[in-house]
Amino acid sequence: MAADTQTPVLRFDRVSVSFDDTPALADVSFQACEGESRVIMGATGSGKTVLLKTALGLQRPDSGTVYVFGRDISRMQERELFEIRSKMGMLFQESALFDSLNIEDNVSYPLLNQLSIHCPPEEVLPRVEEALKFVELDGILEKFPSELSGGMRRRAAIARAVVTQPPLLLYDSPTAGLDPITAHTIVALIVKERDLNKTTTLIVTYRYQDGNLVANFRYNPENGGLEPAAKGGEAAPRTLFMVLREGRLIFEGPQSELEESQDPYISKFVKRRG
Repeated sequence: MAADTQTPVLRFDRVSVSFDDTPALADVSFQACEGESRVIMGATGSGKTVLLKTALGLQRPDSGTVYVFGRDISRMQERELFEIRSKMGMLFQESALFDSLNIEDNVSYPLLNQLSIHCPPEEVLPRVEEALKFVELDGILEKFPSELSGGMRRRAAIARAVVTQPPLLLYDSPTAGLDPITAHTIVALIVKERDLNKTTTLIVTYRYQDGNLVANFRYNPENGGLEPAAKGGEAAPRTLFMVLREGRLIFEGPQSELEESQDPYISKFVKRRG
């Protein structure tokens, strides 16, 4: 079935959000289907993080409608949102781990506190260990976030985001402040999660190379690394790029169209390939 005939996992229909009469999102519409990736770029204050928070139901739209898994969450009560959020994972900026909890308690938090997950107590630790193994962080259950490097904290936060095996994952600047090698590792984990679990993925990033990896590489389970897609093998899942400017979605399309854009604002975020 073609992606555009599927029921969208996430859909924004003319969504607007303002703070003190200043628009943060202005009439934004798009939809993302199962297994798709969206790479969201834009200047500071363009509405990228607000878009993710609105998708998660943490920010309510002033107008328009947000549909998650086909359900209108725009006016849902907090209690109604619990079930929806149990199917979503979020990596917040700077990881947002709980400083007072060790890594085991941080990663297990969604399993224990999202009531709709219904994880039996005896399965909590195995699932935490599995999630940490997924992000290549074995043996750190008792450590606290302050004892980890920035890259390790980011990986632990990804483990927390994926431990419930959600079909929709939102990443807010997952590589910000990281060195290039660590940043590559983080994006490789995002691609790994997408390819193994057919996750719908939204990534806010300032790094064009992050989007390039997501769009053009696949996870190879045989060697545990990334490899270029569509070179005699299977293509990568569909990746679309989105560019926000002052709350407005001014571009939505594939990487090839993004790189062809003559808009000077869009060009600031693009490193064209030779």
